[in-house]
Amino acid sequence: MNTALASLVRDTQVGERHLRVLIDSVHDYAIYMLDPDGIVSSWNSGAQRFKGYRAAEIIGQHFSRFFTEDDAREGLPTRILATALAEGRFEAEGWRVRKDGGHFWANVVVEPIRDDDGGLIGFAKVTRDITERRQAQQALEEAREALFQAQKLETVGRLTGSVAHDFNNLLQVIGNSLELMASRLAPDQPDTHRHLATARAALETAGAVTQRLLAFARRQPLLPEPVDLNQLAGNMADLVRRSVGEDVVLRLDMTEGLWPAWADPHQVESGLLNLAVNARDAMPDGGTMTIATGITRLDAAAAAPHEVEPGDYASLSVGDTGIGMTPDVLARAVEPFFTTKPVGHGTGLGLSQLYGFARQSGGFLTLDSREGQGTMVSLHLPRHRGPDAGATERPPAPHAADAATPYRLLLVEDEVLIRLVLAEALGDMGHVIHQAGTADEALTILAENPDIEFLVTDVGLPGTNGWQLAEQAHAHWPHLKILFLTGYIDRADTSRMPPGTQMLTKPTSINALMAKLAQMAGE
Repeated sequence: MNTALASLVRDTQVGERHLRVLIDSVHDYAIYMLDPDGIVSSWNSGAQRFKGYRAAEIIGQHFSRFFTEDDAREGLPTRILATALAEGRFEAEGWRVRKDGGHFWANVVVEPIRDDDGGLIGFAKVTRDITERRQAQQALEEAREALFQAQKLETVGRLTGSVAHDFNNLLQVIGNSLELMASRLAPDQPDTHRHLATARAALETAGAVTQRLLAFARRQPLLPEPVDLNQLAGNMADLVRRSVGEDVVLRLDMTEGLWPAWADPHQVESGLLNLAVNARDAMPDGGTMTIATGITRLDAAAAAPHEVEPGDYASLSVGDTGIGMTPDVLARAVEPFFTTKPVGHGTGLGLSQLYGFARQSGGFLTLDSREGQGTMVSLHLPRHRGPDAGATERPPAPHAADAATPYRLLLVEDEVLIRLVLAEALGDMGHVIHQAGTADEALTILAENPDIEFLVTDVGLPGTNGWQLAEQAHAHWPHLKILFLTGYIDRADTSRMPPGTQMLTKPTSINALMAKLAQMAGE
């Protein structure tokens, strides 16, 4: 349209009145003329609609008044006219200002108009308001970026879960082997016992790291129950105060009438303490930390970006007045092992663990941070809607195992080293151990040995998995006590546990295993 306009202006056969009628009839474009100095010399109805000025208000004014203060101060209007003269055309997009001070995103075309002798008459300027198109493009880009981030985290989560599972199996073998060595070592070798104790301590640390990786991968076993977030935060306030130091002021902002969340309370407590430590580290010179609870209601549109079900959520937030995050850091904040802390001052697993816990619990995590203004991290957990919402009873604390009581166990584990070490350790204690590497082998052994009391099985067996094995075994031998020993679990897996079954996560010690068996034997 702008090229045609320039041609019309140059065509002396077209009357001025006809040209004015033609231009003024265009409502979707701001079309107007500038003199060689940039003064507005004509104005159409589209320009009035976009910019808000009537012709009488703007003709005779310099077109720089349509620019933002920054653009005008930097000389953009002058550069536009210079570029149009030098290149025969200027086209670009940018912010422009309406009469009322509002901004809109404009597509602008400027072409010089010359007389028959080549002298400069002025400039033809055509402007379109493309704010809605730009917003749609930005929304699409944000959606694509969110999808990319979600897919990236999902991929990293699967990889992380697989690596953690493999490490848990290795740690199980190493830990049980250390226990065997310690049990067979003479007491008069204190140095050797000390080295074994050091190795076991390092093993516990490694086990904690793999559990955090499983949390990010949403593969940690959870024991959800109704949680009063107000009460939980209040109970932990003193511990948080002691953890963050005297130069940090702690504020509590509890929401009245907050409904209970459905989550594992121990994981919520761990997450709250982790967030408090992060907030403290973000305020090296002190500041204010706020622990808040709140209510979140999501409809289908609001729930979709978080990949959760629409409905009610209870939130627990920790905010600080610290250094905040740059956009680049914020985009990677929940990635495992990503940290801005110095070497030796952070694993980069805190937020990733909380992210995984939130997703595994059916909730989500949100982060709001501005560089130099602080950070707010919010954990949103599903609302608990009644005492019978599938509550899982938290087992009582295990009592000490009775070493004098021999058990008859079937140990099912496809990792040969784990199975052999566990069988040897349990055999040393006088228990009768049967071994199987698959569910089919296990069912055959159970059929041949109906006096077996315990089925101790891994979940991730080849072919028929541990859940399916437990279901079949429970149906044929209802007296059988079933214990799952696993290092990797899906979010919905715990709902498949037959009644009366228990679970231990790898790596686990022989003593912990025996304590669990003793507890189950007494039930």
